[in-house]
Amino acid sequence: MGAASGDERGTTERVLTLLGLLQQRQVWTGPELADRLGVTPRTVRRDVERLRTLGYPVRAGQGVGGGYQLGPGQDLPPLLLDDEEAIATAVSLLAGAGGAGGAVVGVGDAALRALTKLDRVLPIRLRHEVRALSGSVEFFGGGRAPVDPEVLMTLARACRDEVEAGFGYPSGDGIRRRRVEPHRLVASDRRWYLLAYDLDRDDWRSFRVDRMSGVSARTWRFRPREAPDAATYVQEGVASRVYPHRARFLVHAPADTVRAQIPASAAVVRRRGSEVCEVLSGGGDLDFVLMRVLLLGHGFEVLDPPELGDRCRALAEKLLSAGAATSPVPDAEEP
Repeated sequence: MGAASGDERGTTERVLTLLGLLQQRQVWTGPELADRLGVTPRTVRRDVERLRTLGYPVRAGQGVGGGYQLGPGQDLPPLLLDDEEAIATAVSLLAGAGGAGGAVVGVGDAALRALTKLDRVLPIRLRHEVRALSGSVEFFGGGRAPVDPEVLMTLARACRDEVEAGFGYPSGDGIRRRRVEPHRLVASDRRWYLLAYDLDRDDWRSFRVDRMSGVSARTWRFRPREAPDAATYVQEGVASRVYPHRARFLVHAPADTVRAQIPASAAVVRRRGSEVCEVLSGGGDLDFVLMRVLLLGHGFEVLDPPELGDRCRALAEKLLSAGAATSPVPDAEEP
């Protein structure tokens, strides 16, 4: 009795793991799933049938490029959502991913992750209703720059399914078509970015999603490359690499304290000790970068570039001179 219960529990856990794998990627071959689950291809076929019995529409393709695929079903899987709940949830997630959640840290990211999961099981008959309803929702106020939620979904699917994507992007005086291998979507406090491998430039690039046009995903799959940390790469690009002048400072304050004082889009803050951190920032003018760090109110040292140290001394002399030249202004005489 106990052994049978253990076997049943093991089968249930394996089937749930299989479902999770099918939600992560567009297509899996039988041998790939068998290797990930540690079972035989025959067991994979049995587990797929168990998912179908539960209402999950698992498709099986034959030949080159074939494999198992979790597609949209005629009905939502049991114990998930009814039609009205599914529509309300999808519309809310579309709005949150598109920018409405920018005022609350992390809401847009979580909404997009949840939406990519819901996208796997949302019946086709509901998608037109979701699209129509989401188009009637607008927001005002600050927060993240709004982007088309459908564009986010297209890019999120391409990242998830490991397929190439294409889009128009500003370059010089015009718009050029870019072909990329998408890796991750990254949300800053102001914008959405895509970290992708640019096939024409043979290097990693970050792209602002709100600047893209004609976004499309192809069916051509790629093998993922070794990628840099997405959030770090995008933040360093936004805070420094895009500017003609960059500078590094050693700031005598805890990293958490400095991060709370300066936007992530303005500087990268790295912990160097319990009471010291490194700040990397850029700008069109080094004086502006210098004043940004000065106004933090902590002691600091210039690490790079060397000429910025000379600029510090020149500005210090001007400030001292301005302070010394200030004389008290006599009070106005009363009539």
